[in-house]
Amino acid sequence: MAGHIQDRWYKTQPGPNGKPIRVKTDRHGIGLRYRARYIGPDGTEKSKSFPDKQKRKAETWLSNVEADMSRGDYIAPEAGKVTFEQYATRWMKTQMTDPATREAVEMRLRLHVLPHIGKRPIGSFNPTHLRLWMRGLEDAGLSAAYRRGIFAHVSTVFTAAVEDRVIRANPCSARSVKAPRLDPRKIKPWPSERVKAVREALPEKYRAMVDPAAGCGLRQGRCSGSRLRTWTSSVASSMWSGKSSCSGATRLRSAQGREGAGRSSARVHRLRVGRAPDADACCRGDVAVEDVGRPAGHCGADLPEL
Repeated sequence: MAGHIQDRWYKTQPGPNGKPIRVKTDRHGIGLRYRARYIGPDGTEKSKSFPDKQKRKAETWLSNVEADMSRGDYIAPEAGKVTFEQYATRWMKTQMTDPATREAVEMRLRLHVLPHIGKRPIGSFNPTHLRLWMRGLEDAGLSAAYRRGIFAHVSTVFTAAVEDRVIRANPCSARSVKAPRLDPRKIKPWPSERVKAVREALPEKYRAMVDPAAGCGLRQGRCSGSRLRTWTSSVASSMWSGKSSCSGATRLRSAQGREGAGRSSARVHRLRVGRAPDADACCRGDVAVEDVGRPAGHCGADLPEL
């Protein structure tokens, strides 16, 4: 056995005839009677106390500890006492993703996670706590996609805690805890007239962002973060035809925006009619837009370099 059971109400001492006898201690009848003690993998003594008439339960608990040690599944009792906020803070310091991603994850945890569940010990979570927390995010009006991203971050923190032997299981993996479902509604693109009106209403330095947004499906962050070197078009003038898609072929060459890239990607992605373009592909390398089945407008003729 990994340790032994101490009876704090009785002790054994030699009797008058030399045989050991049990006598009451000064603690007899006070507090919990049995204390299961063992030496942990780190060399320190661990213990847990049990009340009177529960010696068998103490022995079972000690046997389970020994079995966990032999299987490599042992988790120190005090490991789960660290709060979610304390562990998540340490976890963030070990991330190797790009700075923008780390900043986004830190912001979501700080705004929508730590104020609600940050003070709870990480080993005390059960599915109910997570369902209540997610219901609060929904009641706050956050979109399903945004809540799904936050849930993924929290689940990743719990997974790291499992791998670090801080907790035994990830509560986000419980069958009753489900990630928010994305809105199944199809996106209705703007008509070209509306795209044109928005472009003309923007300040001059921002107008070029409308073209990759409407023509290639880039989101705001992708448009503002991309370093667009050159835009070339088979059409020499603006193509505001009023149709629901671009006509002609427009090629957008973009340099990789990641730090240290230093060169343009050689990939060329063909965007077929009726299919939404890949926003990541547009920012990752060269993109050829051929009759994209999305509302567009001006598709790159005479655009200033960003």
